[in-house]
Amino acid sequence: MAVAAPIHYRVEAADLHGHRYAVELRIAKPAAEQTVSLPVWIPGSYLVREFARHLNGLTARQGDAACALRQLDKCSWRIDCDPRQPLVLRYEVYAFDASVRTAWLDAERGFFNGTSLLLRVHGQDGGAHQLTVPAPKAAPHWQLATAMTPRRVDARGFGDYVARDYDELVDHPVELGAFWSGAFEACGVPHRFVVAGAPASFDGARLLRDAQTVCETAIRFWHPEGAPPHAHYVFMLNAVEDAYGGLEHRASTALICKRANLPRIGAPDSAVAAGEGYVTLLGLISHEYFHTWNVKRLKPVEFAPYDYTRENPTELLWFFEGFTSYYDDLLLRRAGLIDDATYCKLLTKTANQVLQAPGRRVQSVAQASFDAWLRYYRPDENTPNSTISYYTKGALVALCLDLTLRGEGRATLDEVMRALWRRCQGGPLREDDVAAVLAELGGRSYAPELAAWVHGTDELPLERLLTAHGVQVLQDPAPLAQALGLRVAEQAGITVKVVLDGGPAAAAGLAAGDEWLGLEVPDPAPRGARPARKGVAASASAWRLRRLDELPLFAGPQRQVTALVAREQRLLRLPLTLPAPTTTWRLAPRPPTDSAAPSWPGA
Repeated sequence: MAVAAPIHYRVEAADLHGHRYAVELRIAKPAAEQTVSLPVWIPGSYLVREFARHLNGLTARQGDAACALRQLDKCSWRIDCDPRQPLVLRYEVYAFDASVRTAWLDAERGFFNGTSLLLRVHGQDGGAHQLTVPAPKAAPHWQLATAMTPRRVDARGFGDYVARDYDELVDHPVELGAFWSGAFEACGVPHRFVVAGAPASFDGARLLRDAQTVCETAIRFWHPEGAPPHAHYVFMLNAVEDAYGGLEHRASTALICKRANLPRIGAPDSAVAAGEGYVTLLGLISHEYFHTWNVKRLKPVEFAPYDYTRENPTELLWFFEGFTSYYDDLLLRRAGLIDDATYCKLLTKTANQVLQAPGRRVQSVAQASFDAWLRYYRPDENTPNSTISYYTKGALVALCLDLTLRGEGRATLDEVMRALWRRCQGGPLREDDVAAVLAELGGRSYAPELAAWVHGTDELPLERLLTAHGVQVLQDPAPLAQALGLRVAEQAGITVKVVLDGGPAAAAGLAAGDEWLGLEVPDPAPRGARPARKGVAASASAWRLRRLDELPLFAGPQRQVTALVAREQRLLRLPLTLPAPTTTWRLAPRPPTDSAAPSWPGA
């Protein structure tokens, strides 16, 4: 019989309807004053989430005797015990968060990340750990999926798993339930794909085929002549009514998507023809799989090692998230899953998201990376005015560097990424490493570009670079909300959600939370009529607005109108100058009859 590891967890799906896991932690050789703690965040999601708030009923015993236990802070406990005897801790964790970041349990499905359930044993977190998950008696049809190394498991996946240390233990999420399961090989590496919540229309064979293409493209990108760093991989996808996201791990990923975005039996063979939602899902798969290299192994030096007790700020998320966002759709194009027109459409969306955010002129993408813990995961009505996404602007920085390198003819960003992998040996990376490899392969210093594009707030030279590489930058009429500098919700009326700095709405005094009720428009004066006498009000028509697109209908040719809004039960009249027509970008491939252009990254 195999001997249990010095640190052994047993996680039981104890109360499906109450959404509670029961956890037992056995420490073979505890310290006399043994400290344990639960992480406050999960790597890949840069926000302190305070997982300990869901931990209840913690007890400690050695044999039949209870041990004195005291809480040190919000997530740590110390136990006074005899170091000559095993120490057993027991507790429950409430699990009712359907996201990819925490834990979930109900009668249909279970899922957990170790950071939400498994206490870290201080002083012994660098040694071997074992996890046992027994089959739940209340759900005899359930299976288990994880990328963790099995030690002794049954045909459904329940049993014992092992990890070399605590970092590896909590980097393997666990999926439980009556999920769909399929498998494929990518460049000789076995991959498993499990899907929870799939409807009868789900085309599993199609998903496996396209996911295999994505994975093979990524592996060949990083290792044109070599083996990938992972011996196997597991995709865990939860299909729901309305959600989107993913979280990367060293040999797996947890994904969540709209059920309607799954591929359907009988749908057109082309991914593009199958629908925008399916292309979005493939982009998510590509993004999280690319992270297998770029952030799970090649990672910011500030993450080596992780500190699970507090924020781990870094200025490099523009590289690890932004460059991954650049390559996710680009690799779909190289894999032949989308065409040039679709790729340009996706690139258009990214460009407009940045160009329409006033915050790009306020905060650099390096600052946005550092502030992720405070800003990115806590957006409010002022977020577009005060910060910029390190995902979207980081992707455009990658695009600009790639096009610049290609235009100068010495290297590509692909070669830079592979050189960084070799230079850092698939480990911690500093910005100096990026600068050094760019200079080495590009034949000159790229310090000016990094200073301006990463640490500055000047506009990126997107139009010049795209035009030089065979992409047309076209101008389409902007939506009315964009022209006004607004973001609104339209459900039984118009509610202002965001007012963008510098726009007509901001100049008029509109504010987030306002209910835009109507419009007052001056009546046109009869031809030849004299102006109204001083002190006599000009006549006006008032109209009820239910949708923003009714504004031109009622305003007609008038540029000066009055917005009628409700704010905290007060009715306000706000003078509004309607904007002249504005434009938004639309990128398109240059027609083939045009003259040849430099190398395009999607080729």
